[in-house]
Amino acid sequence: MASIGIITYNYKHLKTEQVLSHLFASSTSGDQYTLFALSFAPRFPRKELFCHRPNQFTGMETSELANKYGLPFIECETDIDIPSGYDLYIITGAGIISESCIQGKRIINCHSGIIPMTRGLDSFKWAIIDHKPIGNTLHYIDKNVDEGDIIAVKQTPLYSDDTFSMFAARHYSEEIIMLANYKYYLRNPKNTFSKVERCEPHRRMPLAIEEKLEDEFLKYKAQFSIKRRNE
Repeated sequence: MASIGIITYNYKHLKTEQVLSHLFASSTSGDQYTLFALSFAPRFPRKELFCHRPNQFTGMETSELANKYGLPFIECETDIDIPSGYDLYIITGAGIISESCIQGKRIINCHSGIIPMTRGLDSFKWAIIDHKPIGNTLHYIDKNVDEGDIIAVKQTPLYSDDTFSMFAARHYSEEIIMLANYKYYLRNPKNTFSKVERCEPHRRMPLAIEEKLEDEFLKYKAQFSIKRRNE
């Protein structure tokens, strides 16, 4: 039996809801989970041309999720209020975790890009623009953005008949499933992208570059798409 801390927001959060749904749909082997809810103030949505992730602030309140699954719920003003002493921590919703919080903890994150080749924000979109493979990386966090020891990388399949929205939805779904199945990947680590170039983390994609995304996605499909098994 292990003690697992789930780091999330003290707010409605879709990814946390989805990860917990997957997690508790299967056996948790008697592990004890605690939700650590960080203070969060919603921001005005930024303008973007292509939404590659669902609105995260449409899910259940994390306090309601804790009640639904019978989990301890601890409100934290900042991440330094998250106590040490748990066997493992999982991030389902948080900004950049401080070095003070990381110290003495094993914290797992699932980054929606292949580390260290695609780091930072809007990784899905930047990988299309840069014509790099797209996948999710399960990894321990450290003081650097989207680095730390890699547990597993899983490339997201792209099919020749995919639209941008179809591919984005599959990629996001893979992120949820991969994080919820962290115990499987801890037992079965795999990284076929261990020898790739390290790149600097991206910021949010500017609209001027995002305007090129539709055309670049067609080129990207020509380079990376595969046939479905039943074709």
